[in-house]
Amino acid sequence: MAVSVGSPPVSAMADRADACAKRLQEADRVLLASHIDADGLTSAAIASTALERAEIPHEVVFEKQLDAESIEAVAAREYDTVLFTDFGSGQLEEIRPHERAGAFTPVIADHHQPADAETEYHLNPLLFGIDGAAELSGAGAAYVLARAMESVAATDEGSTDAARIDNRDLAALAVVGAVGDMQGGTDGLAGANGAILEEGIEAGVIESATDLAIYGRQTRPLPKFLEYATDVRIPGITNDEAGAVRFLSELSVDLKREGDWRVWADLSPAERQTVASALIRRAIERGVPSNRVETLVGTSYTLLDEAPGTALRDVSEFSTLLNATARYERADVGLAVCLGDRDAALERARTLLSNHRRNLSEGLEWVKTEGVTVESNVQWFDAGTRIRETIVGIVAGMAIGTPDVDGGKPIVAFASKNETELKVSARGNYRLVRNGLDLSAVMREAARGVGGDGGGHDVAAGATIPAEKRDAFLAAVDELVGEQLS
Repeated sequence: MAVSVGSPPVSAMADRADACAKRLQEADRVLLASHIDADGLTSAAIASTALERAEIPHEVVFEKQLDAESIEAVAAREYDTVLFTDFGSGQLEEIRPHERAGAFTPVIADHHQPADAETEYHLNPLLFGIDGAAELSGAGAAYVLARAMESVAATDEGSTDAARIDNRDLAALAVVGAVGDMQGGTDGLAGANGAILEEGIEAGVIESATDLAIYGRQTRPLPKFLEYATDVRIPGITNDEAGAVRFLSELSVDLKREGDWRVWADLSPAERQTVASALIRRAIERGVPSNRVETLVGTSYTLLDEAPGTALRDVSEFSTLLNATARYERADVGLAVCLGDRDAALERARTLLSNHRRNLSEGLEWVKTEGVTVESNVQWFDAGTRIRETIVGIVAGMAIGTPDVDGGKPIVAFASKNETELKVSARGNYRLVRNGLDLSAVMREAARGVGGDGGGHDVAAGATIPAEKRDAFLAAVDELVGEQLS
């Protein structure tokens, strides 16, 4: 039976998922095309596993961006059925001509803002009153489809093996995708994501708990765990290795084992409580605002089938690892990890992650040194070739959370895609969204006005534009954001 998601519109979404699943089941073979970030990789892994379990032959391909050129390449592969995950909704105007020409039948499991076009097999929460930016990720849409494929397979005449399919274990990957897509925040996953989380808990593949909302619970030695906790800056601990060590050494807890610092996941509940309470006291003593202190505690997710002490055990670390593969043209490595490879693929992913962290650090340092240009309604920087176009959006998101950048205005980041095009990434925050910001609409309208294209979510979106049109594009963005926030 299809997963129960959201509220009143759920039955309509389940019906659409069943129709999409039926279309896939009828296909002789399927081309699965997916986006390359953590949400896209988990979407692809969920869909690929569901297709495999339903014994549907398929091939997986990845695209950094789904545009007219990449859709032409998809059509050239001559598959009668193409499943798009974590993109496709915003590119329906480019997909529809191929569908009308009989090149392929599209099946779309996405959560981005749909374009002004329609197709029959289109599974998107936004079509059913569910927020695709906060309540259901691309991986979540793929999971809804995977659950629907259980019932379709089970009712397929003469299929005895398919009747035993249970895709609830794929909820673990759906949660990784949602967290990787920055859905949930410290309060945890909600709405349709929350329903999927509950299914994963019932299936015994994931655990949810209230914990310190700090990255690195499974892998970072305690001093580094606190030193690198930059979301809430605590003077004397944040970015201060010696200060973090002093703080820990003053606690009446044995935080070392055989001379080496333990990691957060090693601590007992009582030990964690001791450290967390002391950390909160220190934050208050050092003048951290109460609303920031509150964000030190949040919801954590642990994948119970993964080995303790590894990056894959913690959902946040897993999603970061995946981002490090695809953004360096190794989506195949990220997919292999999602599908269970814990040998060569995981080792390669760890190497890519180390490189990714270094590049992000260098990119953020460059932004801090060079600064941003402030317009009436937005702020921006152009990294050129100094920051890879595949990670400039992450750097922009990190920058808007620092004291050096105004959190009251969206940030727009440019990086060179090639000799003639610029990649644009825009980031805001949910306070701005509540005041009317919709970066997806801004990126689409401003980009199309200069001969490019864009889209995404209200809080985070992107575009590709002709390089010589940067200033005209930026002027349009500034005007559109001003209209939204006025």
